Amino acid sequence: MDKKRKRSVTRGIILAILAIAIGYTIYGAVTKDKIEIVQAGAQAPDFEVVDLNGEKHRLKDYEGKGVVLNFWGTWCEPCEREFPAMTRQYTAFANKGVQIIAVNFAQSEFEVKKYVANMGMNFPVAIDKTKSVFTAYSIGPLPTSIFIKPDGTVDRIITGEMSEEKIAQYMESIKPE
Repeated sequence: MDKKRKRSVTRGIILAILAIAIGYTIYGAVTKDKIEIVQAGAQAPDFEVVDLNGEKHRLKDYEGKGVVLNFWGTWCEPCEREFPAMTRQYTAFANKGVQIIAVNFAQSEFEVKKYVANMGMNFPVAIDKTKSVFTAYSIGPLPTSIFIKPDGTVDRIITGEMSEEKIAQYMESIKPE
């Protein structure tokens, strides 16, 4: 009789824990704030990042310029293939009012600095240590590039590797008049 009672109490506790967990999950799903997914035509969320040289970059500081936010990681092979073209196009468009800011996915500063030096990247590179910019822009797969017009609206979001021709075409589309 004693074993049956212990088993019964144990089962009751397990069922109560399961009921609480299911209730919490349902409550969380119903009351959760909806995350705004950034889309073309929407106002780009402002952010602040610090690049590898210690300089701050805020989106609103680039008002009147086109901005390319490129989200990447050192392990990302398509990112690696894309960076030489990005570097060349940055050189071509920097004096035409288009800025690239490369935002790394929370990797170590040592790792990122070594990678940037090896790749010869000539535009600001920041590490999103808290992943707040990745979250604000709902970034999934890498690379993802967000092209922002001079008025601060999102022109387009490109997920995956781009050819140099596409990079040039998209940078042309966000160049100030």
